[in-house]
Amino acid sequence: MTRTLSGNKNYRFSKAFSTLLAVFILITAVNAQDPGKKVLAEIGHEKITVEEFLKIYQKNNTQTTEIDPKSLEEYLELFINFRLKVLEAEEIGLHKEQSFIDELGGYRSQLAKPYLVDKEATERLVHEAYERSLEDIRASHLLIRVEKNASPKDTLEAYNRILGLRERIMKGEKFADIAHEYSEDQSARDREASGRIIRGNKGDLGYFTAFDMVYPFESAAYKLQKGELSMPVRTDFGYHLIYVTDRKPAMGKAQVAHILLLYPPNPTAKDTADLKEKSQMVYARLTGGEPFENLARDYSDDRSTSVNGGVLQWFGANRMIPEFIYNISLLNEAGKYSEPFHTHFGWHIIKLLDQNKPGSFDDSYEELRERIQKNERSVVVRKSLIERIKKEYGFKESNKALGTFFTIVTDSVFSGTWEIPPKARLNRELFSIGNKKITQQDFANHILATQRKQNPEDIHFFVNTSYRNFLEKTLMDYEDLQLEKKHPEFKALVREYRDGILLFELTDKKIWSMAVQDSAGLARFHEQNRFNYMWGERVDASLFTFTNADNKTIEKALKLANEEVPNDEILKAINTDEQLLNINRRLYQKGDNELVDAVEWTYGAKVPVEKEGKTLVVVIHNTIEPGPKELSEIRGLVTADYQNHLEKEWIKELRNKYPIKVNYELLSQIQ
Repeated sequence: MTRTLSGNKNYRFSKAFSTLLAVFILITAVNAQDPGKKVLAEIGHEKITVEEFLKIYQKNNTQTTEIDPKSLEEYLELFINFRLKVLEAEEIGLHKEQSFIDELGGYRSQLAKPYLVDKEATERLVHEAYERSLEDIRASHLLIRVEKNASPKDTLEAYNRILGLRERIMKGEKFADIAHEYSEDQSARDREASGRIIRGNKGDLGYFTAFDMVYPFESAAYKLQKGELSMPVRTDFGYHLIYVTDRKPAMGKAQVAHILLLYPPNPTAKDTADLKEKSQMVYARLTGGEPFENLARDYSDDRSTSVNGGVLQWFGANRMIPEFIYNISLLNEAGKYSEPFHTHFGWHIIKLLDQNKPGSFDDSYEELRERIQKNERSVVVRKSLIERIKKEYGFKESNKALGTFFTIVTDSVFSGTWEIPPKARLNRELFSIGNKKITQQDFANHILATQRKQNPEDIHFFVNTSYRNFLEKTLMDYEDLQLEKKHPEFKALVREYRDGILLFELTDKKIWSMAVQDSAGLARFHEQNRFNYMWGERVDASLFTFTNADNKTIEKALKLANEEVPNDEILKAINTDEQLLNINRRLYQKGDNELVDAVEWTYGAKVPVEKEGKTLVVVIHNTIEPGPKELSEIRGLVTADYQNHLEKEWIKELRNKYPIKVNYELLSQIQ
């Protein structure tokens, strides 16, 4: 049976629309053949199916799986009110305003992000990162620099140089010697800084783990076995040779205390021998039972840590010299200490204080996924998505059409002044995706719009990079446009945001802001309902609080109060040399103050009460009979009630303006 609705039920729809933003929940079944497609209600020109209504109902009633018929009908009334407001917003054109379009666009962009990623690629990278995080690698590298935007000629020259160095190493020359002589990483050789000589590492990078190096370097290193030399590896810095010298279970994060016996500048053989002997002496005293922290204070040359027993801050594998990391790996529990070992700094003894090794995959998952999204690995995820989009929508490309740009794009593009040649015929197709065809003119317009002042670079590199960026953006935009078609839950969620924004904007204009700005209407509403806002019986009372006052002083103050001497004069009379009395006078009603509630509301000072080392006295001046509250006293409360009143009247208008029909027989079948 279908009947027309009139009137209005209690309107309890929240002013905020946050409940509209929850994740979709599957609908329950109803007792009819394909009942979800049947029309449950008609609101204006809208037809609401059982399926659509149940999705909204169950999404906002997640605390129970059972459907209460009474609750269902009440919610239907609220839903009708909501849809009426959205219809009205559309009627007056709110959805066409630029501010609305921009706001919805911002929300949609955020909602689309989870759909515009390759989840399989992300999961693969998370697993890869976790497996790598379980192992620390020690490696050396040799770098031949080449700019990432270098010409093919310069790139090939750098590649051939490093390939020649690799051949020399493979024939027996030491990696460290070749790196020391030829590497363009300045840390490979001794160098002066701040007036002192920093010793070169001959390419030794120490230990590292996942995320410590740029991704291509990391990936190449983890594919190598101990003692293995890589082929040239390309990164943004240039070409690298990587030589792995150690692989061991990951240290994670560690905190240690250390004793450092520092070499003097330019140490002699005797200096070295003496320092070694001293380290053995300290170690003997340590094994003899003397506390590590005492020996650190007495002997360590690291003055920044010796004062606190040699304790260092927490660090990871790539934050400390490799000898440190290796010796930590030999200590199997907190409290153990190493034998003396030497580095180019001097001799060391370390004590393991605490260690946090990598956790389980489940414990590490969220952190790893977040790091991947912020790391250059995100480029891998994006490329994987681009390839999927190409395959899904039948991508076709014409490389010959791109060649035109190598001749028409000039160095003026690097000053931001390039213009499309007037006689250029740019009507050939560059690529197509789905039913969308992209021409040379589209790409030329992209270059024109995105050019800027920058350092000159090889034109071929510039065109290829610009084309790759243009291609990826076009493909991502195309995929973005398909989201509503491919993902019904995304389409519904965007609609909920859309309707929620319209609801908020219109309700603000019609109700919330109106109630605040309509001072005359607010005053009339208060006057018409003044007896709904009543004071109970109140008392005009002063609360006297005495601190460090004797009985004579208290009696004097209360005598003055009973003689109706004004409070400010009482304060002057009592607080002559120090602050003995504080007075707070105001109107009280029952429940405002337990001390005032406890005394009889008759004129005069009451019996003093001791509380928390102070003496308190209630002084009653007079009582006030019950009466209406003034608008100035309760403006916030009256404004809220006025908003509710305006909303109820507005709902009545909307229900009269738009026809409403509900199939209650169908509603009764929902279980």
